[in-house]
Amino acid sequence: MSGLELIAAVLGVTAVWLTVKQNAWCWPIGLVMVLIYGWLFYAVKLYSGMLLQLAYAILQLYGWWQWKRPDHVEEARQVSRLQRPALFTGLAAGVLLSVALGSTMANWTDAALPWLDASLTGFSLVAQLWMAQKRLQCWLLWVVVDIFYVGQYLHQQLYFTAGFFAVLTVIAVRGWLEWRRDPALVLP
Repeated sequence: MSGLELIAAVLGVTAVWLTVKQNAWCWPIGLVMVLIYGWLFYAVKLYSGMLLQLAYAILQLYGWWQWKRPDHVEEARQVSRLQRPALFTGLAAGVLLSVALGSTMANWTDAALPWLDASLTGFSLVAQLWMAQKRLQCWLLWVVVDIFYVGQYLHQQLYFTAGFFAVLTVIAVRGWLEWRRDPALVLP
C-alpha cells in the first residue's frame, strides 16, 4: 500500500501548493487525492479519517465551484478574514463534531485512535470549509491540525502520510503568509 500512499501524498502536496497559489486546479487534484486516502484510511481502521475524505470529496467540488463560479465571475471568492463570531462558531462546530464522532467511533467501532482521529476530523472539516471560502484563518487551523496528524500517522506507521503532513504544515505557514499579503484581501 505504500506506493498508493506515496501517490496520494504527492497529489496532496501538489493540491495544497496550488491552493496557496490560489490556482483552482487544486480542487480536482485534491479530489483524486482524497479518494485514494479514503481507501487507505479504511484499510488501517482510521474510520473518522475515511469519513473525512468522503466529506472532503464533497468540499473539493464545493471549493472548485466557489473559486471558479463560471456563471458569476465577479462573485468568485476573494481572500477574506473571518470575524470573531464566525471564527468562534466554526471552532465550536469543530468541538461538537469531534465529540459526536469520537463517541460514535469509540463506542461502536474497532477504530484505531477514535478520539484523536475524530477530533482531527472535526477540525479538518472546519479548516477545509474555511479554505473553500478563502478565509485567511484556515491556514492557522491547518498548522495546528497538521502537526497532530503527523503524530497520528507515525503511530499508525503511515510514514509517507506523516511526511506529507509535515510538508503540509510548512505549506500551511506559507499559505498564511501569502494570503495575508494578497492585495485582494477583504476585511469583513
